[in-house]
Amino acid sequence: MRDLKTYYTYMDSPVGPLLLAGSDTALQVIGFSAGSKARGAEPGWQQWDEPFIKTRKQLTEYFEGRRKQFDMPLDPKGTEFQLSVLNQLLQIPYGETRSYKDIALAIGSAKSVRAVGNANGSNPLPIVIPCHRVIGSNGSLTGFGGGLEAKRFLLGLEVSHSGLFEGV
Repeated sequence: MRDLKTYYTYMDSPVGPLLLAGSDTALQVIGFSAGSKARGAEPGWQQWDEPFIKTRKQLTEYFEGRRKQFDMPLDPKGTEFQLSVLNQLLQIPYGETRSYKDIALAIGSAKSVRAVGNANGSNPLPIVIPCHRVIGSNGSLTGFGGGLEAKRFLLGLEVSHSGLFEGV
């Protein structure tokens, strides 16, 4: 029978310490240390760094501007609707943004903009599943579990390494 324990570790990042948690085979949680969705290890979780070696490496490369896509096993938890939103977030290219309305239209549920916002806010794997790339229809930065400064940093990092504005 498969081990169903949840393991965790922490890593330093430019947006503050990040909690990494999951099974011994897949990442399930990235938690910020500050912001409205600040998160720490839960009772019963066991600290173990080894399952997160690849995740740490890839996040470090991302923060250094050397990685634009992640390649690691993910196991986010959520409702069918939430998971459909998360899957759509994975389609947003590095350095680009979409509105909540764009996401609602893309999943075929044009009237569910508010529900898309709630699903986006419940993303258990921010950064890797890029909820920071979702903005208001008017272009404004809206809520982000790690705080608006973290969102601003992530978007700025991506724009500066995306090549979208080279030669302009």
